[in-house]
Amino acid sequence: MKKSVLVLIALGFSLSSFGQDTLARDTTWIRGGFASLQFNQTSFTNWAAGGENSYSMSGLAFVFANYHFGKNYWNSYANLNYGLISTQYDKTIRKNTDLIELQSKAGHEIGKKFYFSGLLNFRSQFANGYIYPNDSVVVSKFLAPGYLTASIGVEWKPVDYFALYVSPTTGRFTFVTDQQIADQVVNGASLWGTDPAVYDTTGALISHGKTIRTEFGAYLTAIFLKEVVKNVSVASKVQLFNNYTDKNKPNRKNVDVLWDLLVNMKINNWLSAYLSGNLIYDNDIVIQDLDDNGVPTGTAGPRTQFKESFGLGLTLNFGDPLPK
Repeated sequence: MKKSVLVLIALGFSLSSFGQDTLARDTTWIRGGFASLQFNQTSFTNWAAGGENSYSMSGLAFVFANYHFGKNYWNSYANLNYGLISTQYDKTIRKNTDLIELQSKAGHEIGKKFYFSGLLNFRSQFANGYIYPNDSVVVSKFLAPGYLTASIGVEWKPVDYFALYVSPTTGRFTFVTDQQIADQVVNGASLWGTDPAVYDTTGALISHGKTIRTEFGAYLTAIFLKEVVKNVSVASKVQLFNNYTDKNKPNRKNVDVLWDLLVNMKINNWLSAYLSGNLIYDNDIVIQDLDDNGVPTGTAGPRTQFKESFGLGLTLNFGDPLPK
């Protein structure tokens, strides 16, 4: 777990250093973002109602660079989030949030507020993940899984802070670069949607699970990036993907959903609060059902996944403000 702490510290220092650089003003560029480090501590002493002492720390950064000149644009951003928590009765340090997302999109105007565009999006995580309380089996790590989306389509940009992108030609690639993770199965399915490993009735491995999955289909994404009121910025993105070439034909009716929300509320130059939320539905990702004690119930299947966090801490805002 030392590695996890080092990841968090390195993230904080590197983003702080970046934020203190002077960004040159240029009418064709809008560049900026924020980096935040939050701490949370809860303590109970002789508390009749009960409770558990806990400590948590998380780092969050959002950096964007938007270029617009004539009929051409190029927009990119990085969204990084990593957090750790420790509780009184569980002495281990666990991660409670972990995200790497990078996106770059470029386009050329083909009509009023319409652009012919290309997009690249990458998502993964920094550190190992586990299904607690079992911390002996790694179920995820950097590039296991990793997702790469490559797309060509048309984008509608009616205003500076909103864009709607539609593509009938999108490739999505899932990477599971750790073979042990690729070989894990739940109810006959792999953890991350790749072709599963095959075992005989005694549990002996017959063939390894695939480490790459390729999908081709339709993709839609809507992005909202704006300072909605003074010192309150909202970044929200919804992504929908339909794999209309799925070899399992009944699955072609399914739509994968991914929604990210980040609200940054600036209190003063160094103090901010933030609210983040992430929703995922992917019919190819199998989730084990757990009881109240974290023990698998024996049932599993695709589930709507949701994660929410709220934090208050030191924040460094830098560069240009978001569109108003």
